[in-house]
Amino acid sequence: MTTGGFSPEQGDDRIVAGSSMSEEREVEAALRPKHLAEFVGQHRVRNQLSLVLEAAKLRGATADHILLSGPPGLGKTTLSMIVAEEMNAPLRISSGPAIQHSGDLAAILSSLTEGEVLFLDEIHRMSRPAEEMLYMAMEDFRVDIVVGKGAGATSIPLELPHFTIVGATTRAGLLPGPLRDRFGFTGHLDFYSNDELELVLRRSATMLDMHLTSEAFTEIATRSRGTPRIANRLLRRVRDWALVNQLSDVDARAAAAALDMYEVDSRGLDRLDRSVLDALCTKFHGGPVGLSTLAIAVGEEVETVETVAEPYLVREGLLGRTPRGRIAMPAAWEHLGLTPPEDTSTQGLWSLIPEETAMGDSSRLNTEPAGSLHQENLDGILYFEDRD
Repeated sequence: MTTGGFSPEQGDDRIVAGSSMSEEREVEAALRPKHLAEFVGQHRVRNQLSLVLEAAKLRGATADHILLSGPPGLGKTTLSMIVAEEMNAPLRISSGPAIQHSGDLAAILSSLTEGEVLFLDEIHRMSRPAEEMLYMAMEDFRVDIVVGKGAGATSIPLELPHFTIVGATTRAGLLPGPLRDRFGFTGHLDFYSNDELELVLRRSATMLDMHLTSEAFTEIATRSRGTPRIANRLLRRVRDWALVNQLSDVDARAAAAALDMYEVDSRGLDRLDRSVLDALCTKFHGGPVGLSTLAIAVGEEVETVETVAEPYLVREGLLGRTPRGRIAMPAAWEHLGLTPPEDTSTQGLWSLIPEETAMGDSSRLNTEPAGSLHQENLDGILYFEDRD
């Protein structure tokens, strides 16, 4: 179920959102590392990228086109800036949503200089005409400009200087094969470990002139959802709390108090996350429950619950997505301090799902219209399912 007005950015005002808030981008820029040697984490991608850039410099040529994929907040933009810095080349920044016509892309490409790095954020959201023009530009460093319309239209070839495109995407699966194949290097960024996040926080704290104990760094790291951007954001909120409370040194207790005030708990869950889990456990006895019913219970849009809250809850093993709906996993009950009812445990309900249903056979699931209440008697147990 979708609504035309929703976009993932609607959840960006959350303190634990992976995407960047507009008012903090200037602060983020000051904390970004400038060289690969300063970049923390992503050892595999960092070593591979270092090899690509070093080889290009030894050849005296521009680097191959680079594609960086992964969830928001892990360092794709930072790495693009590092590529330009390491190659001693200027950097041009644009984004897929901003390029809606082939003429927009032609204007950008025609103004590039030799060796320049063009960073295209969210490249999977580029329009199809611009995408097709990019194929030739990346491979042959040439674009064809069509002048006129109809029978009198003329194609004028425009030679381009050699340049490097660094594309970033949070959804690599949406990139068409021809575009993906034109990148010489593809790197996927993974979530950070707590130890790596502590290194990020220590570097940022030094730049922000903050004094924290080792336990305070650990406290913030464990609440940062494996994302450096969130870690730095939480660090700045701890700084504000310490400033207002006139603390020069921050220990674990002070860090926890500051983040508790912002409703970020010990596992990085915020108000929306906990509302989803609480509704699932207390109102629906752990599920299964349909997505739209769960969204209504927490007072949010369906897409907000599915796109903003669910990914992290599923990744943390707190919520499960089954053919019959959402279920609360044992870790969710434990985190909320609740005891799952014995007669309606989610594990028991999951075991009652017919094998053909679990394997994806929808022959029995599609007999009722969407939104209807479905009833089955499985082994003598009356079971209701919300068909959302």
